[in-house]
Amino acid sequence: MKHIILSLLLVISTHALAQDAEKGKALSATCGACHGMDGNSVNPIWPSIAGQHEKYIERQIKLFKSGARPSANMAPMVAALSDQDIKDLSAFFASQKMKLKAADPEMVELGQSIYQGGIKDRNIPACLACHGPTGQGNPLSGYPKLANQHAAYTVNELKLYRAGRVIEGSDNPNDSVMAEVAQYLSDEEITAVASYIQGLQKAK
Repeated sequence: MKHIILSLLLVISTHALAQDAEKGKALSATCGACHGMDGNSVNPIWPSIAGQHEKYIERQIKLFKSGARPSANMAPMVAALSDQDIKDLSAFFASQKMKLKAADPEMVELGQSIYQGGIKDRNIPACLACHGPTGQGNPLSGYPKLANQHAAYTVNELKLYRAGRVIEGSDNPNDSVMAEVAQYLSDEEITAVASYIQGLQKAK
């Protein structure tokens, strides 16, 4: 009997923690004000999160909630979310489709050069080494999707990393990687690679 009860408790616990995209949709109204109801933000300074890796979204929300990733905008939005709410929201936005965007043609050559080959004389690695040739990221390693992200948002994030931003108390070593990579990028290079990323598309 004890084994049966333990098994039932395990099933109930697992079910309770399973993500539910439909419940996430119901919770997403507040998020939609900035990120768009389907995760595609209209304002380019706010990131589009449609189609982002589920675990990545979940982790970032938890970092905002704990204060490890400080944000005056995000902190009050996520303060009341339970772990289950966070899972459900992450599942919903991950299930959405990112809208395609285009790069500035005048910046493609420089942006592509940095994204695909890095800058060897400054020991800057190619972006594709972590984020993939088409910007799809690597969910197992915790690297986010970048393709079709607003260039303005990416520029801002790269400049924050260049200034030395590191997420305090993080248990993920990837969080320090970008600070090391971005510190040697010029404004022109940041703008170019951000534009190139905005236009990246997954191979058909």
